[in-house]
Amino acid sequence: MPAKKSLGQHWLEDRASLQAMCQAAQVSESDTVLEVGPGQGSLTKQLLARGTHVVAVELDSTLAANLAKILSHHISPLSKAGPWKEGLEVVERDILKFDLTALPVGYKVVANIPYYLTGNLLKMLCESPNPPSKMALLVQKEVAQRLAAEPGQMSVLAVSVQLYYEVNLAQVVSAKLFNPPPKVDSQIVALTRRQKPLFKNLDYKLFFRLVKAGFSGKRKKLRGSLSAGLNISKEQVDQLLLQAGIDGNLRAQNLSLVDWHKIYSVPALPQNT
Repeated sequence: MPAKKSLGQHWLEDRASLQAMCQAAQVSESDTVLEVGPGQGSLTKQLLARGTHVVAVELDSTLAANLAKILSHHISPLSKAGPWKEGLEVVERDILKFDLTALPVGYKVVANIPYYLTGNLLKMLCESPNPPSKMALLVQKEVAQRLAAEPGQMSVLAVSVQLYYEVNLAQVVSAKLFNPPPKVDSQIVALTRRQKPLFKNLDYKLFFRLVKAGFSGKRKKLRGSLSAGLNISKEQVDQLLLQAGIDGNLRAQNLSLVDWHKIYSVPALPQNT
């Protein structure tokens, strides 16, 4: 079935790469796995072969119908088990509109996701009241590197994901293994939910307002970007950073999550910027 460029579809049939994705998420037969964009079902088959309960959410109506047909022998009668309990459940829906709270606590996500969906999907999964315990995502190699970045190369995306998940890079998947081949290589990134929050009593809205302000001015030093992003004077920023023990000449990408929390914890931080 031809891939649709508008949906960022690139089929991966390489068995070793598909198995590596399952291994990165430590998939076992006791798991419920949410697969995003199952496409032609190559990864779905690998998941089902491990005895997992797969919820496959597919936006493309033709692909969803075809997947349900070719894997019909894996679909258990809902009257016996109910949804999300055993076998395969194919759901034709936009994943960003899918109700994650319908899934059992501790479910996992394994998916080959298109570039355009990455940011919004990660935000949805990270911030959900019922987040996945583990994820193995096949993304553009550059995006994988950004997710696992350390101070010096940090971004809003890295901060947003690392606040909730431990990030580990796994196998690189060559572009030539896809049909049609994308322009760049991909990489598997493994995400493990932190068992305890990094910071107690965190006001996430205020924290991310601060982080986004810091990254608002590309290549700007913290003194300038926080001043513009928080709409306060540079003198106020100097006081904030002095109390936090952070050098105002640094740039946002140089800060660790702990550094951001130090600034967030300063009592004088504006609450309604």
